Amino acid sequence: MNREEIQSMRRSYSERELALPNDPIMAFKGWLKEAAELPSIIEANAMVLSTLGADEAIQSRSVLLKDVTESGFTFFTNYNSRKAQSIEINPQVTLLFPWYAMERQVIVQGFAAKVSQEESDAYFQSRPWSSQIGAWASQQSAPLNSREELEIRFKGAAEKWPEGSKVPTPLHWGGYLVTPFSIEFWQGRYSRLHDRIRYERSQNSSEPSGDWERHRYYP
Repeated sequence: MNREEIQSMRRSYSERELALPNDPIMAFKGWLKEAAELPSIIEANAMVLSTLGADEAIQSRSVLLKDVTESGFTFFTNYNSRKAQSIEINPQVTLLFPWYAMERQVIVQGFAAKVSQEESDAYFQSRPWSSQIGAWASQQSAPLNSREELEIRFKGAAEKWPEGSKVPTPLHWGGYLVTPFSIEFWQGRYSRLHDRIRYERSQNSSEPSGDWERHRYYP
């Protein structure tokens, strides 16, 4: 596509007014539920995780949210992955939930820390067998010579733990809890007069605390 065609890709937003409760976690759960019930949104719990790596380059990738509580947002991954290495260096991360079909997005800023082994084990055992085997087969973020090499590793793990057997949690696999210090809700509105509501609290340490303060920002 050329520049003119790309620039012509615009739409008018709705008249939907942004009304949110004082608790941002409650507000998020409400939006997530609405997104999950909308057929046009595939994997409403998909989010873009951004980290700052050792090379001081921002890296982004899609991951799946697996829990949200008053404590924060939880996802699971390979602890040897590029994202995990970045978190080890700089635990401050950003999560983006882009619900385009609803003309909404949520941006979460916070600090990521590993969850307990018990929590990682509990979630791993709830995963489908093929996903468990995949976690053993993949050396996530490491160079891969060929697709065949990956298939061979998967076959080897599948033979070691046949379907129906208990697959142990890999030592290199587990969860992270992102404790937020900022949660911003964006709602598309008419004439580009969008609504932006941000909830913020103290971020003096890797354990944000205190009451949430709510502010409205120019779009």
